[in-house]
Amino acid sequence: MLTIVATAQYPSPAEEAQGVRHTYCNPINIDYGYTPIPNFSKWGRHRATADPVIVNYKGDYYLFSTNQWGYWWSSDLLNWKFISKKFLRPWNTNTYDELCAPAVGVVGDTMLVFGSTYTRNFTLWMSTNPKANEWKPLVDSFEIGGWDPAFFTDEDARPDASAGRGRVYMYNGSSNVYPIYGIELNRKTFQPIGTRKELYFLQSWRYGWQRFGEYSDNTFLDPFIEGAWMTRHNGKYYLQYGAPGTEFSGYADGVVVGDTPLGPFTPQSDPYSMKVGGFIRGAGHGATFQDNFKNYWHVSTGIISVKNTFERRIGIWPAGFDKDGLMYCNTSFGDYPTYLPSSLDGETGDTMRSLFTGWMLLNYNKPVQVSSTLGDYTPNNAVDELIKTYWSAKTGKKGEWIQSDLGTVSTINAVQINYADQDVAPYHLGKINNQYHQYMLYYSKDGRKWTVLVNKSANKTDVPHDYVELEKPVQARFIKLENIHMPTGKFAISGLRVFGNGNGEKPGAIKDFIVLRTEKDKRSAYIKWRPVDDAYAYNIYYGIAPDKLYNCIMVHSSNEYWMKAMDAQKTYYYCIEAINENGVSERSKVIKVE
Repeated sequence: MLTIVATAQYPSPAEEAQGVRHTYCNPINIDYGYTPIPNFSKWGRHRATADPVIVNYKGDYYLFSTNQWGYWWSSDLLNWKFISKKFLRPWNTNTYDELCAPAVGVVGDTMLVFGSTYTRNFTLWMSTNPKANEWKPLVDSFEIGGWDPAFFTDEDARPDASAGRGRVYMYNGSSNVYPIYGIELNRKTFQPIGTRKELYFLQSWRYGWQRFGEYSDNTFLDPFIEGAWMTRHNGKYYLQYGAPGTEFSGYADGVVVGDTPLGPFTPQSDPYSMKVGGFIRGAGHGATFQDNFKNYWHVSTGIISVKNTFERRIGIWPAGFDKDGLMYCNTSFGDYPTYLPSSLDGETGDTMRSLFTGWMLLNYNKPVQVSSTLGDYTPNNAVDELIKTYWSAKTGKKGEWIQSDLGTVSTINAVQINYADQDVAPYHLGKINNQYHQYMLYYSKDGRKWTVLVNKSANKTDVPHDYVELEKPVQARFIKLENIHMPTGKFAISGLRVFGNGNGEKPGAIKDFIVLRTEKDKRSAYIKWRPVDDAYAYNIYYGIAPDKLYNCIMVHSSNEYWMKAMDAQKTYYYCIEAINENGVSERSKVIKVE
């Protein structure tokens, strides 16, 4: 069975010839299944997935993630088609981790899929036509197993008699005690060659971001390492891993670099992908892939972790390598409208150039009116830029509504509607097909005369994070979302996010930016700056060189930040910018922190 989730049309060749580009917005808008584990839904039924892998196979993108009872494919990274498939054979209704933290690899012309297990009854699957859902066992019982496994095919490596054309490796590990492991597999039989090799243990005593806790601030629990992935670039091997825990805003992917697939490896100082601020936080346990124009992207796990620790979503971020071979991921404005891959990019392999559209958030903490409110799920929760909080109406009936006042007539380019799970039906466990959302979206300059902005009254797709890029911008002060149909539960919104330009002045540059680092713990620093009156947020950029400020921390409604993520043995460099509805200020002068 196929279900299609669509928001906008990918640009045609004619559009691209005219410089037309389209956009997406994290978290990605796919029909996430509900947790299939009854014990995990005691605080309420909820959507959940994580540990994503995207592979580019024959020019299409295939997305697998935890316990979805199937997978998605897309030709453009925007419109995803779901294919139902249960990979555990035979299907056991008492086994909930049907395809947990899946390994997906491509060997020659064949796609491989395998789920986490340390038992001997999981099949290693193969397909040469996954779009048609054609699969067969490659190895009936893949005995080596492993939790959070990953496959890597070193196609450019020198062939040998045991491996055939190139070599194949498997990595795995998910523990706060044990490391990431790696082993070579026989390319023909997929039996292990030798024994697993210990590749990397966390070093939280040095790398502050690896410390357990919401802000890498827990001093007594050991961090977790998990989610291996391997990328080869310019003859170097980049082994990626997730840490320190999936429930934290600081959930990130790190990287260690070696000259061979099994090391030895040298760590990069800072996380490869990290997103500790903004609407959807976390960028851990993911995978790196190339688009059809040879540019790199990283897909990873964003966290909600309210109804359960494992309540999570998926985000996609531009990634790449700099001239010195440093691997990076660009999560600056990572949950704002972002341009999709395009031939206009060329084959640069470098997406550190901004793919951010420049469309600003227009309604952060602005006035909200609603039709009704359920308990403490108050209206402002829909505009506070926290996916963890949400407003809920008293019912899920047609006619419930929420209205956002932008404060001034603004240019609107796009709207993202993020639904929350409130009072989802008890039978909603696992993947539910053929469910859908329907709504109407209106705009107004005065709050009295309304015009239809988006009509999804006849929509028949499941759009839990619906992102709508307008064909033409509109001028409006008020946006109103009216419910017509919910798949289940109450009409609840974690984020009604309006993007465009406020038609005013950008904020001024920040003054008196300071970073205080002490000898007592050089992993940490106190950051403070003079607030800008008309700014609603700030971006702090940092890195180990003035021209390598690859990591970004977005801070809302505050002029201080407690930094816990540095390499204790490196000098750092910082700068900051202010953000409002009209744009971004000039960055401050880069400062050096010994």
